[in-house]
Amino acid sequence: MVDSPMNSRSLPSRWLLPVLLTVQFLVSLDVSVVNVALPDIGRGLGFGAESLAWVVNAYALTFGGLLMLGGRLADVAGRRRVLVAGFAVFGVASLAGGLAQTPGQLIAARAVQGVGAAALAPVALALVTVTYAAGPARSRALGLWGAAGAAGGAVGVLAGGLLTDWAGWRSVMLVNVPVVAAALALARPAVPADAPRSSGSRLDLAGALLVTAGTALLVFGLVRTETYGWTAWQSAGVLAAAAVSLAAFAVTETRVRQPLLRLGLLARGPVLAANVFALLMSAGQFAAFYFTSLYLQQVLGYGPTAAGSAFLPFCAGVVAGTVIATRATARLGAGTLLTAGGLLGAAGIALFAATVAVDGGFLLSVLLPSAVAGVGIGMCFVPLGTAATDGVAGEETGMASGLLNSSRQVGGAVGLGVLVTVAAAHDGAGGRQGLVEGYAAAYWVSAALLAAGALAAGALHGKHPRPAKTPMEPELTPGAADRRKKPSADSGEDVDPAVSHST
Repeated sequence: MVDSPMNSRSLPSRWLLPVLLTVQFLVSLDVSVVNVALPDIGRGLGFGAESLAWVVNAYALTFGGLLMLGGRLADVAGRRRVLVAGFAVFGVASLAGGLAQTPGQLIAARAVQGVGAAALAPVALALVTVTYAAGPARSRALGLWGAAGAAGGAVGVLAGGLLTDWAGWRSVMLVNVPVVAAALALARPAVPADAPRSSGSRLDLAGALLVTAGTALLVFGLVRTETYGWTAWQSAGVLAAAAVSLAAFAVTETRVRQPLLRLGLLARGPVLAANVFALLMSAGQFAAFYFTSLYLQQVLGYGPTAAGSAFLPFCAGVVAGTVIATRATARLGAGTLLTAGGLLGAAGIALFAATVAVDGGFLLSVLLPSAVAGVGIGMCFVPLGTAATDGVAGEETGMASGLLNSSRQVGGAVGLGVLVTVAAAHDGAGGRQGLVEGYAAAYWVSAALLAAGALAAGALHGKHPRPAKTPMEPELTPGAADRRKKPSADSGEDVDPAVSHST
């Protein structure tokens, strides 16, 4: 990872990390905070049964579809500018959603919220990696960043229930406004000023259009499988269009001078490992959250507030896992921690599958699996952020961060679409017993996905191609790499830390 000049010249503002953690908390919170409030929203605004799902899907669609664009825009236009703009868009959209009078107004506000989140999320991770020096400082910041995301998702379920019960559904939107206002006031003085940009820097508009269309169509197609199934033209046609758009994007990126995504990033073992792991981990983790929420309410009979409270053990486990990873990343390496944490997380989800039952109890069927899965998944956030930006040049950190966040969002959407189908296919008994059988099948597949991601990360992380070009290192002509002297451990020469890799 190439650090920005600010690392060696000044310490970051004490308010920088709180601002970045607020970003991660908010964008995760708003994925889940409206779920518990959906019945009240439907009654309050007169939603139809099918259109109500778009309160969730509109946010997911724009958030997932625009992440790559948001990350690259930060590299080109400046991180502080994009962060401030993202906060403003997110806050205004939250206010508009809280004041909405029709279903269309609320869905539009949620879509605009997703636009703001797509600008905020990759900028936050990029700022963490370029501001904090490699080592304990960065590991601590990445640990807190990961914990904030997990806490946002878990607290969103709890807060959604509490706010809906006590203050009505509009409060789940309006609660963002004072938080965003405070973060926006701190962002400009806390975030380092953007370095002067080259006059030749430009945004890859063709690539931006193709990847945004492809990702949005993919999420949209997966959303439609829940209603129409996988083979119906309403979903299969959209998924085919997504595949064509993403293939065209990959071709385009090999032909432009300043691509939205330099495909060479994925030739780096740690970067590829992080994105494969993020894709598979999210596919398993997001779906596990979804089925746990359904199990608590539809089988065990929990109310909204109680169901939200039941996710707190997972949140506590994530905090414990990030503490472990923060202390162990430098010693064990990102690849080892991704594998160990992923396998432990998979074991926790497998415990859900083994203990879910019609007459299940909180201690065995929820608390124990949540704690194990939480610790395992929490162990992954620090090495995930480290690996995703390992050896990446400073001017491409937004690109790498956008890629990682896109992998997580696409993985979650794909996983949910697949596992909802798995659960429905195994619901043979009907009633609560049928639900439990379907949930168990989905949990087993979730565990398998997370375990596969852990093993893939371990295998891929050790592949180290030539270091990425940095502003300090010009492109080598063909054959120059072979003529350049390579220092060895026995030569006594120092290896440039800017192009070294984590073990």
